[in-house]
Amino acid sequence: MDTKKKELVGDFKNGGREYRPRGRPQEVRVHDFVDEALGKAIPYGVYDLQHNEGWVSVGIDHDTAQFAATTILRWWREMGHARFPHASALLIMADSGGSNRARCRLWKVALQDLATATGLRLTVCHFPPGTSKWNKIEHRLFSFIAQNWRGNPVVTVQAIVELIGHTKTTKGLMVKAALDTHRYPSGIKVPDEALAQLHLSPHSFHGEWNYTIRPKRKI
Repeated sequence: MDTKKKELVGDFKNGGREYRPRGRPQEVRVHDFVDEALGKAIPYGVYDLQHNEGWVSVGIDHDTAQFAATTILRWWREMGHARFPHASALLIMADSGGSNRARCRLWKVALQDLATATGLRLTVCHFPPGTSKWNKIEHRLFSFIAQNWRGNPVVTVQAIVELIGHTKTTKGLMVKAALDTHRYPSGIKVPDEALAQLHLSPHSFHGEWNYTIRPKRKI
């Protein structure tokens, strides 16, 4: 799982080439300043290594730990549960930076809520700092999404969702995408008391990067 590069929504330059009628180039803005009316899109992806399938939630607010956990939950409900109906645990491989960074308290709280909501035991393994490009989602999902919309300004959020959802490869990559219009406030502080209530067990090998979170019993 990971966040793809945030995209400005509007008639901005998008790298790459696309066939156009001679003498009729696509006009774009000279400067990449955020259009306050259109905002930006935040694609957050989950990639299933075994089945070569991806899920991308396109957010419009902030890239927070709660947004990341909600994306995993949507993937599980839309794709994961059907693929793994008897699963009792989920292995999550994530970077050590961004909204799902290893030292983010809110990320662990959001994972605890996710574990309780799904009933799954969540094992998280973070890539060490500086090795984010080892994450296979970069090479097997995000790179093909970027190729699919190259040379075309993404003028609406819905256009981004549709372009992502139509991404395919000759090796059978299948992608589903959906818009997430929820608001995810930034700057939320997690006190020590809340962190102490987590059912989190660090692993013996680099427990700061590798840990398991067990679901709580629902009351």
